[in-house]
Amino acid sequence: MSQSPLIILCTCPDPATAERIAETVVGERLAACVNIVPGLTSIYRWEGRMQRDAELLLLIKTCQAVYPLLEARIRELHPYQIPEIIALPIQTGSAAYLDWIADNTRTLA
Repeated sequence: MSQSPLIILCTCPDPATAERIAETVVGERLAACVNIVPGLTSIYRWEGRMQRDAELLLLIKTCQAVYPLLEARIRELHPYQIPEIIALPIQTGSAAYLDWIADNTRTLA
C-alpha cells in the first residue's frame, strides 16, 4: 500500500453522526482532517422508491495505506445499511498539505 492521498466522500443523516465519525477517524489517525458540510439534499432510489433526505457530507482526507481500516471503521459507526463511502485520488495539490496528510495518518508496519 502507498501513501497516495485520497479524499473520501461520506454522507451522514445528522450532525451527531457526522461529528462522531469525524472525531473517531481523526482521533484514530485514519484521517488527517474531516470537513463537515451541512445543508445537502440527497435524492436517491432506495428499496424501489424515490427518497429525499437532508444530509451532511464528510470530506475525509487520508492516504491509500489506511483506506481499508478507514472504510471498516466508517461502516462500524454509520447507521445506514449501505453508507456512501467513495474514495477519490488526489491527483495533485500543495506538496506541504499532501505531506501533512501523510504525516497525520497512521502508518502501517
